[in-house]
Amino acid sequence: MKRFPTLAAIAVLAALSAGAAPAETTDPQGPRRPGTVFKDCPECPEMVVVPAGSFIMGDIDGSGPPLEAPVHRVVIARPFAVGKFEVTFAEWNACVAAEGCNGYSPDDAGWGRDRRPVINVSWDDAKAYLLWLGQRTGRPYRLLSEAEWEYAARGRSLTRYPWGDEIDPANAKYDSPDGTVPVGSYPANAFGLHDMIGNAWEWTEDAWHDNYEGAPTDGSVWMSKAWWHRVLRGGAWYFDANHVRSASRDGEGTGSRFDLFGFRVARPLD
Repeated sequence: MKRFPTLAAIAVLAALSAGAAPAETTDPQGPRRPGTVFKDCPECPEMVVVPAGSFIMGDIDGSGPPLEAPVHRVVIARPFAVGKFEVTFAEWNACVAAEGCNGYSPDDAGWGRDRRPVINVSWDDAKAYLLWLGQRTGRPYRLLSEAEWEYAARGRSLTRYPWGDEIDPANAKYDSPDGTVPVGSYPANAFGLHDMIGNAWEWTEDAWHDNYEGAPTDGSVWMSKAWWHRVLRGGAWYFDANHVRSASRDGEGTGSRFDLFGFRVARPLD
C-alpha cells in the first residue's frame, strides 16, 4: 500500500516553498540570493546558491530499503553554494593542465569528454580536485554532506523523484546501456541544479552507515570508524528507476574508480 507524506512533512514543504524565486547572475561579488549563479574563476564550475531550510530525509513513501531509514527532519541553517552541474571532463582537464589532480586523466569510456561528467574518479580523486580548486580560488571548496546532497536534490519535493512519484526518461539519464550524456541535458530541479538524479553517482563527504540511526539533524558531515567507505548519491546512467530515487544511497571505498562515479562541488558563502 502506498504511504503518503505525513502532515508534518507537508508543513515543512509548504514552509520551504515560500522561499525566494531564483535570480541568476554571473557576478561573483553579487548578492547571494537563492538561485544566484556564479563562478569563482573562468575554468571553475558554475555554482548555484541553495537556500537555508529544512526537509524530511530518507524513505518518505516507504518504497526503499532499511538503509534509508529512519526518516528524519534535517535543518540546513545557512544557505550554501552547490555546483550547478556535475564536474565535467573540461573542468577536470583544467586541473590537470595546471599540474593538479595528481596528473590523473580519467578514461571517458569512449563516450566523449568536454561537457560530459568526469567519470572513473574516486573519492580520493575528487578530494585532489577540490584541493586544486581551493588553491586556485582561495575559497573552501568541498563535497556535500549526504544530508546536504539530498536536500539539494529534492529541491523542496516530498516525492520519489524531484519532479514527482513516477520516473520520467525526459528528466534523467538512467537504466541505459550507452553511458553518460553532457551535463545539463535534462531540466533543472527547483533549486536550479541539473542531473542530481542519474547520469553519474556523486561522491559525498560522509562515511558510510547502514542506516540513519543517530544521524545528525543539522546537515553536517557524519563520520564513522569506517572512514575509507564513503557515500554515493543520485544513481547513474546504468541503474534502474529504484536506484535513482532522491532517497537512494550507496557506498564504496575511497579509492574506487568506475565509469559510474563522478562528483559535484559545494562551498560555504562566507
